[in-house]
Amino acid sequence: MQTTATQGTNDVLTRADVLTEDELDTLPMGMIQLDRNGTVLKFNQAESSLAHVDKKDAIGKSFFDEVAPCTKVQQFHGAFLQGLEQRNLHTVFPYQFRFRDGRQKNVVISMFYSASTDTVWVLVQRPQA
Repeated sequence: MQTTATQGTNDVLTRADVLTEDELDTLPMGMIQLDRNGTVLKFNQAESSLAHVDKKDAIGKSFFDEVAPCTKVQQFHGAFLQGLEQRNLHTVFPYQFRFRDGRQKNVVISMFYSASTDTVWVLVQRPQA
């Protein structure tokens, strides 16, 4: 049985491709769309606030090398690569972002492969209390 939060996350991920930029910006969780190379295609306002990274500074950059290099680990980057290879990805895991300035932030990551756009959506949420 899915919790309301899990169902809400799944709904957002499955509708992500059709959400406008304004709709993405109204979501209460971070949403990032990555192409096959890991380049940021979309980066919503909630993620900008969570990560302290301006949207315009993230879009067009390599997520794993330039935007969030702390994610270039097997758990995150490895899952991304495997999902692209298999063209199938829907995973959820806890993660701790470690920022260059020493800050750390515990989050829950959901990653979803979209066959219709051949991209991966990354949803970033604060853990449930």
